[in-house]
Amino acid sequence: MLRVLSTAAALSLVAAPALAHTGVGGGSGFAAGFAHPLFGLDHLLAMVAVGAWAALLGGRAVWLVPAAFVVAMLAGGALSLSGVALPMVETAIALSVVVLGALVAVNARVVLGVGMAVVAAFAVFHGHAHGSELPVGLSAAGYAAGFGLATALLHAAGIALVAGLVRVASTRAVRLAGLATAAAGVGIIAGL
Repeated sequence: MLRVLSTAAALSLVAAPALAHTGVGGGSGFAAGFAHPLFGLDHLLAMVAVGAWAALLGGRAVWLVPAAFVVAMLAGGALSLSGVALPMVETAIALSVVVLGALVAVNARVVLGVGMAVVAAFAVFHGHAHGSELPVGLSAAGYAAGFGLATALLHAAGIALVAGLVRVASTRAVRLAGLATAAAGVGIIAGL
């Protein structure tokens, strides 16, 4: 987990926050979109947790659960870009960190469709937040492609994290990481 967070932090420095603003440097929609999920701890934790939970579920869930998140997130971004408002977006994102972390912590076993629906419901809010922060003058399609790819890579990091922790430690270490994620989500909700 520390390696993933360190890598994300390093990427956020290289991703050039100034490029997310128009009129500064040679920014692109793709670069701004790719950087966006890496800047917010809430997005980062939730997306890694989706991958971790998918890995714990195993089988087809390893790719279908993250895919459901990415597709629903892109739909949420499209809603935002179309001017459709959603209530309590930031609260839902923070709650997603708590719930997804808890699902990993308890190694929740659910039917594949339910797992996909759970992550998709939260993903709409993540996507809406991403879409609402599209920098003026940048390509919406490039921006969406960027945050879609970054999200998929964060899901892959969660899958790899589970594989690594199970290999060098145990499923208990994965569950502790889930508990830490849920606790971080509570802190985000509390404004810590």
